[in-house]
Amino acid sequence: MRNTNSRPSKGINKAKNPEGDKFMRALVNPLKLEIEALREITLNAGSKISEDITWSAPNFYYKEYTATFNPRSKKYVTLIFHKGALIEDTTGLLEDDSQWARTAGFCNLEYVKAKKAAIGALVRNWIKAMDKRDPE
Repeated sequence: MRNTNSRPSKGINKAKNPEGDKFMRALVNPLKLEIEALREITLNAGSKISEDITWSAPNFYYKEYTATFNPRSKKYVTLIFHKGALIEDTTGLLEDDSQWARTAGFCNLEYVKAKKAAIGALVRNWIKAMDKRDPE
């Protein structure tokens, strides 16, 4: 399910992209509430973040693809941060030390809610890293 639009516009918040809404309505997953909460937190973390559907999943974008969900897992929700090594993680949420991707896992809604500030901080740190690497 690829969005027929081009990549999200740089610097424009397309919070609640209609394609994302459509994806979420059709999603059958016992962790749908957790996925929706993570989506809201991510989109609200910064006005520069936009959303697209790529790789059959919601993706978040700022200058490059920022993060992707794995909506197929039924036991936990994985938020995959692309080029995760660029993110300064002071939250302790990110796993792995790969330069290509780092992940954060969430097993229930209470944990997502408890980590709301940390998730927002990761997204804002991504924005800072992109601005530092590629100033506008």
